[in-house]
Amino acid sequence: MTVAYNQDRYSRHLMLKGFGGDAQLKLTSARVLMIGAGGLGCPALQYLAAAGVGEIGIVDDDVVSLSNLQRQVLYRTQDIGKKKASVAAAQLHELNPDIRVTPYLLRLDTSNAIELFSGYDIIVDGTDNFATRYLINDACVILRKPLVFAAVFQYEGQLAVFNVPDAAGIKTNYRDLFESPPSAADAPDCNEAGVLGVLPGTMGMMQATEVIKLITGLGKPLINKLLIYQALEAESYTVSLQPSQQAAALAPQTAEAFQRMDYEWFCNATINKVAELDPETFETLTELADVKVVDVREFGEYPRARFKHTQIPLSLLLQEIPAFEEARIVVFCQSGKRSLQAAAIIKETIKPHQEVYSLKGGILAL
Repeated sequence: MTVAYNQDRYSRHLMLKGFGGDAQLKLTSARVLMIGAGGLGCPALQYLAAAGVGEIGIVDDDVVSLSNLQRQVLYRTQDIGKKKASVAAAQLHELNPDIRVTPYLLRLDTSNAIELFSGYDIIVDGTDNFATRYLINDACVILRKPLVFAAVFQYEGQLAVFNVPDAAGIKTNYRDLFESPPSAADAPDCNEAGVLGVLPGTMGMMQATEVIKLITGLGKPLINKLLIYQALEAESYTVSLQPSQQAAALAPQTAEAFQRMDYEWFCNATINKVAELDPETFETLTELADVKVVDVREFGEYPRARFKHTQIPLSLLLQEIPAFEEARIVVFCQSGKRSLQAAAIIKETIKPHQEVYSLKGGILAL
């Protein structure tokens, strides 16, 4: 068998009990895509390149700034103003010229994510905003790609491996952790709240560790678990994650539905301002002539509504808002989650004075 790697470079791997040549060959053949070349991406990329991952992609359209240097250790003062992905790729090539590193100087969105992700085995999320995290997650779910997630906030880090089944075939994703995006006030980013400079380094190295475990099959990756690390107390603990049917229902099910999603809107919509109706009030309103009742579930979902209504799935509502003429609009879904989103869409895209309501608890509450 032809050796596809430099034995001297990886000698400490080769002598490592349980690792050896087979694991190194798997790393050499692996393709990993890093989304974000910031605080998390810098350490993760360095260790993946050093470990010999054969092909690494870097997606980032940002430039290096002075404030980045406190934690983004691939960059130097002379790199300020340069594209992060280009600088990172050059640094990784110097670290390990035997691997292939491809920078993508673009902003990830629904038009390019599916095609881009398709060329890689594992996706690593090093982003710092909820819109991109949901976008990355949903693309990975549709493509059935493993996703290694991490996040940092002030002195705390989070780490998880998503979309990989356990021994029982159960797998979870980011939506099972956060079914709905928290508001900016509840979860400010590091630009507003700050972050301990070494913390992204810790979490980024842990991301690289999980990627290596997934590639080589060694150890127990954080499948269906969330690890929380408290830097000030030097403590960490894990919590178990369970699949959520409600979370799955909120996500796009196909590549076409994914491409119609507006993730910026999804994470910024003022959903809490939508009025909810109890089942009794809902049933009363459905009998009025000037009320439009809309089912925003996907076609074929049960139970079927036995009252007069129009069905427009949420995935289509995001793309094109019908011109409702009725004075009041009442939307419903299975459990009341999608209808809140739909009501917010209608409220924001039709006349501001339009009366829009959502059935609390969904059709299951009737």
